[in-house]
Amino acid sequence: MPGDMDRFAFPQNAEAVTSRGRVIQHPASSSMLTFNPRSILVSTLVFGLAGLAVPLTKRQQECADVMVIFARGTGEDPPIGTLVGPQFQEALTNVLGDKSLSFQGVDYAANVAGYLVGGDPEGSSQMAVDITDVANACPDAKIVSSGYSQGGQLVHNSAGMLSSEIAARVDAVVIFGDPKSNESVPNIDASKVKVFCHDGDNICDGGILILPAHLNYDIDTPEAAEFVASKV
Repeated sequence: MPGDMDRFAFPQNAEAVTSRGRVIQHPASSSMLTFNPRSILVSTLVFGLAGLAVPLTKRQQECADVMVIFARGTGEDPPIGTLVGPQFQEALTNVLGDKSLSFQGVDYAANVAGYLVGGDPEGSSQMAVDITDVANACPDAKIVSSGYSQGGQLVHNSAGMLSSEIAARVDAVVIFGDPKSNESVPNIDASKVKVFCHDGDNICDGGILILPAHLNYDIDTPEAAEFVASKV
């Protein structure tokens, strides 16, 4: 559960979330505003509606061939942290070839209190909602549930909240530094699950100590990406 404690220092320069898969662009239309008295009201309504349409479009789910729902660790910057998320995304981009990739972070507090109760309850519910939304909106997408540190707790918790139909849509689960490494992931076949836990990582033993072994799971992201590629 990296961060959130004064005695621990973590990188503050969050990397930008990028995807080098297929990019779907929606060209913007251009309009010339005229001040013909007869058209002022119409123009105002048109531009007003166009302004409302932008956020609605952004909220719509854009589908990709492979869609990852990722929960960052405690104290990390949203949306996907800095210690594992960006590196895992990059590794996936490198192995997926022509397949497009969506890499979405779970919106949750990621604080120590959440870790201590076994994973933020609201974040766990949000992750289940995110997975369900993707499954419903993108019937042909391959879905990956993943998390680091407390994010691993969310992966476990959210899987237990999924319906059997939605759980069946999850093609791979990858957890780094899993506080619940001694537990199976509910509703998900074990063959779809890959857990990375380093020797000497107290968090993987269910503890609360942040030791060096918990801070370098970026080295496992290439292997994790290969595992995902074999499942999607």
